[in-house]
Amino acid sequence: MNLQSKCQVIELLLADVDGVLTDGSIIYNNQGIETKRFHVRDGVGIKLWQKSGNRFGIVTQRSSHAVRVRAGELGVDLVRQGAAEKTAAVSAIVEELGLGLERVAYIGDDLPDLPVIRLVGLGVAVADAADEVRAEADYVTSLGGGRGAVREAVEMILKSQRRWEDVVRSYLT
Repeated sequence: MNLQSKCQVIELLLADVDGVLTDGSIIYNNQGIETKRFHVRDGVGIKLWQKSGNRFGIVTQRSSHAVRVRAGELGVDLVRQGAAEKTAAVSAIVEELGLGLERVAYIGDDLPDLPVIRLVGLGVAVADAADEVRAEADYVTSLGGGRGAVREAVEMILKSQRRWEDVVRSYLT
């Protein structure tokens, strides 16, 4: 099945955090508090995805207050932190929503994402993902993690679904 066909049925977009929604840096201040840097265009991409009637979720092995804050800010309610087995977390979300795996896209960057990229209908790797992840992905973004790759994937899927112009038009009226 080609990329266009795979994109046609996508309703749920899931993403890893470190290396996808961020550039992969983990910063601790002198008090040991973790901070993350998120790209505003990825946030806009998530909102565009939601505005087009779709769901977005986060599946990450780590747990971070910063992720809870960012998810809340974006209205993302599908958040699975501390997911040691990402395929189990994704399968549970899919079952909860009553979707088939072919309707799910997942964006990852490293080896723990590989089983999920193989599991879902559309596997996406960010440009600076591990070689093995890029090799298995259906689509590799031109932008790196934390640098607008999520927005790029959203735009690519919506364009494939011929829904992008409607999203743009909604900002012009």
